Amino acid sequence: MNAVEANIDGLVGPTHNYAGLAFGNIASEKHALTISNPKQAALQGLQKMKFLHDLGIPQMVMPPQPRPHAKIIRQLGYKDIKHVPKELLNQIYSASSMWVANAATISPSADTADGKVHITPANLVSKFHRGIEASTTAYYLKQIFKGTHFVHHDPLPSYMQFGDEGAANHMRLSKAHGDKGTEIFVYGSAATKKYPPRQSLQASQAIAYLHRLNPKSTVFLQQNPEAVDAGVFHNDVIAMSNEELFIYHELAYESVPQQLRRKYKTIVISEKELLLKDVVSTYFFNSQLVTLPEGGQIIIAPKECEKHAKARKCFEGLISKGIVKKVYYLDVHESMKNGGGPACLRLRVVLTEKERKAIHPKVWLNDALYNALCRWIKKYYRDRMLADDLRDPLLAEESFAALAELSRLIGISMEAS
Repeated sequence: MNAVEANIDGLVGPTHNYAGLAFGNIASEKHALTISNPKQAALQGLQKMKFLHDLGIPQMVMPPQPRPHAKIIRQLGYKDIKHVPKELLNQIYSASSMWVANAATISPSADTADGKVHITPANLVSKFHRGIEASTTAYYLKQIFKGTHFVHHDPLPSYMQFGDEGAANHMRLSKAHGDKGTEIFVYGSAATKKYPPRQSLQASQAIAYLHRLNPKSTVFLQQNPEAVDAGVFHNDVIAMSNEELFIYHELAYESVPQQLRRKYKTIVISEKELLLKDVVSTYFFNSQLVTLPEGGQIIIAPKECEKHAKARKCFEGLISKGIVKKVYYLDVHESMKNGGGPACLRLRVVLTEKERKAIHPKVWLNDALYNALCRWIKKYYRDRMLADDLRDPLLAEESFAALAELSRLIGISMEAS
């Protein structure tokens, strides 16, 4: 079956700030309460999307979520922003929905028993500022993936027993995108000493069942607790995959089944080649591994890897061995400072031609939409943001006005928060 893999990237929201909310995410904690640049962050993310689009790779955009989260403010009994405590203000203003690798788990129709694309929004219960995204994420996805080709499931129950972090802990391997594949779910370990796990085995098993996956083609891998305690909060910080290529660090998992390693092209990066601490600091594995329309694979890596001698050498080794054609280093520094590289900013979905045509047309990136979004960002976004700026009543007005115009641009209704 002919199919292509498309990317859907999250537009960085106008309230992008460094609040250090993600315990276990070293970059987020390190840059807490420093100055952010929302305008630059949004343009960097958009430029990455345009780069992929220009390579001929199908690219969609996901809108930011309305912030501040008005519904939470009302639920907690606060009259307005000025009465909200600082520690809560940071969370209801968070622009973390930009990292749509956490938005959902998507199984392509080639893998499912009913031949449909199955979508489960992540509940993200491990962090309050992420957990409040789930209902709006589901609302957006239903508007984007419309029609009988798609099955939308509710987020799993909001308990840590079913903690689900979306595609950041999900991979798929196949000989080609349209072939039946092996879906891999990565879950946490209770043996961590410093940082708690985020993805539960029960959540992963529930999604596999809901998506009607073949148990013989479904694999569950447990994270190495040493890696989690080193700052590998999600699997996409220590592994990447595309079609039959699976690249991961030797300290990523408790074990990897031999049959998986025999069936697919597996590359293991050793601790000697790249230290675990450097994996985390460079986000080496949080790169996008993608197939070009003319064939062959490339890597979209963060600029931080180009500046790191060992990370760059590892990428050069992949090129010299003919595993990938080229590595492109892109600047997503504003996202990196908050704990998300190129792969964090995108959600992947394999689509047949019929499925692709059913998608809401206005979210597909093209030159006209790119230029319109650039103008939109420059009109509404600030170029400087500190935690104290969240007290500014004008910020909420600016944010809601920006999303109202975006709604008109891409034809997506923004759910009232």
